[in-house]
Amino acid sequence: MKIIIAGAGAVGTHLAKLLSSEKQDIILLDEDEERLESLNSNFDLMTIVGSPTSIKGLEEAGVKSADLFIAVTPDESRNMTACMLASNLGAFKTVARIDNYEYLLPKNKAFFKELGVDSLIYPEMLAAKEIVSSMKMSWVRQWWEFCGGALILLGVRIRENAELVNTTLIELGANEIPFHIVAIKRKQETIIPRGKDTIQLDDIVYFTTTKKYIPYIRKITGKEEYPDVRNVMIMGGSRIAARTAQYAPEYMNIKILDTNIERCNRLSEALDNKILILNGDGRDVDLLLEEGIHNTEAFIALTGNSETNILACLSAKRLGVAKTIAEVENVDYISMAESLDIGAVINKKFIAASHIYQMMLEADVSNVKCLTFANADVAEFIVKPDAKVTKKLVKNLGFPKGFTVGGLIREGEGILVNGDTQIQAGDHVVVFCLNTMIKKIEKFFN
Repeated sequence: MKIIIAGAGAVGTHLAKLLSSEKQDIILLDEDEERLESLNSNFDLMTIVGSPTSIKGLEEAGVKSADLFIAVTPDESRNMTACMLASNLGAFKTVARIDNYEYLLPKNKAFFKELGVDSLIYPEMLAAKEIVSSMKMSWVRQWWEFCGGALILLGVRIRENAELVNTTLIELGANEIPFHIVAIKRKQETIIPRGKDTIQLDDIVYFTTTKKYIPYIRKITGKEEYPDVRNVMIMGGSRIAARTAQYAPEYMNIKILDTNIERCNRLSEALDNKILILNGDGRDVDLLLEEGIHNTEAFIALTGNSETNILACLSAKRLGVAKTIAEVENVDYISMAESLDIGAVINKKFIAASHIYQMMLEADVSNVKCLTFANADVAEFIVKPDAKVTKKLVKNLGFPKGFTVGGLIREGEGILVNGDTQIQAGDHVVVFCLNTMIKKIEKFFN
């Protein structure tokens, strides 16, 4: 597949690295020659210095034969223009990064498609939705719903009081259990577990289950004492913060702290008056105490500085906040954030890349998600008639190592999968695999 990525910023660079590891034909287009130099020498991709809104630049990049054109520069209008030009010059499919929510409204989809923009992605909105999902479950590191909640993914840190500590998957499976363990993150290693694998202290364990059994998983992981989130403090008045405040349930009381008075004023005008905007530094312990940090169940750090966000969450943890979430855009800091046990991590690059990645897959995929802490992906495949997975029982399909089926949704009902399960056409099958394996296993679902 020939893919042109316009914009060698954070999202474009991460996406180019991810796709180049899969031996895709990647061309990265940017006007900054210095930014491209290091990528050209370290990764299997081609870089071209040029403007994504220049017809000549697009032609030099070979846009006429591009299967996918992705515009992810920081400028929304340039991305839209680049996609329109690329489409008219022959690109098969285009994707534009935007920061205007109105463009995403269903009534505008056909309009943009006519212009030559097939898909729109708003990373800040996706990040905000992920934060809100995480806040709804204070005891969960990651939370993801499939088919409107018919099947649930939960990522949970295992502590001393968990019933599962030092238990093998074979021992768990001796009784009928209403969940499936699909991945384990242990220090720097990600494990797609088998029967002999043991759950250990401080593992992050990823479960699939149905809504009915969430309280049971909460019990066996020792998380019943975690308070539900009612009071939320957000440090940093970014677009993600504003969207998080808008998407949060009405029962949550939200305070946003920002050091910039002009930004505070803009937030006050844009947001509901029930959301309190404070001009102050979220690292100021006296201010946090004054604003009731001891009665706060969730602290979210969303400044533009990863180190600041990590340190602020550490401070909030020490002040007794049960749930902390940090925006960490520097990928190198994510493992550090995990080792410091700061809580959940949000990374716009991973979120954007996951959504763009699913557009590349030939199988019918409705969801792809990168697990931030784990070197693994989760995808929701819609099974086609006569697909390979419909021919045999799961245990006889010969799935590769590093891959597992987490469950399926049939006629709106979530079903856990075992070796004797027969997958049918039309099923939504949730799969887990180590990074870069999705392309290898999609052939089972075509």
